[in-house]
Amino acid sequence: MNQIVAIVIAVFLILSILAFFISLYNKLVMLKFNVEKAYGNIDVILKQRADEIPNLVNIAKQFMAHENDLLTKLTELRTFYNSTNDSDKKTELANETSKALSSFFAVSENYPNLLSNNNFLELQKRVSGLEDKIADRREFFNDSVNLYNIGIHEFPNVILAKMLGYNDKTLLEVTNQEKQYEGVQF
Repeated sequence: MNQIVAIVIAVFLILSILAFFISLYNKLVMLKFNVEKAYGNIDVILKQRADEIPNLVNIAKQFMAHENDLLTKLTELRTFYNSTNDSDKKTELANETSKALSSFFAVSENYPNLLSNNNFLELQKRVSGLEDKIADRREFFNDSVNLYNIGIHEFPNVILAKMLGYNDKTLLEVTNQEKQYEGVQF
């Protein structure tokens, strides 16, 4: 009788430990896939922005023939973005595109005919809306990365995370140029 009780207790302990590790594993998998989903959501909006650039460039070319270098750079960044699958490279290209678009809109202020063109204004609103969505999704991505990084460093998760090869993820950072605000220009 004592042996049966001991066996039942041993089986219960083994099942409890197994359930515990399954629960930890599932939590780590969920955190990992949330980060990937969050980046995928950013990627969708960045792709939309990249797809809008040719329209913006074509409209602006009509008015800004001598600003060709900036327009060429935007086109090249779009091409590079669409041709890579590396998320780190895409993030770098997206940051460069943000800088170039900021410069583009600043330069466009010198062209009153361009600024009064309805197509340009609609496209500018569209790009601005996409930039707002990118900012929201960056925030969600960074929240997901933060939860993931915390999750893989909590005890006892850290043991299983190391065994599975889970490493820290990098937060998306805002560049110094993106942080600069020079006020409203009239």
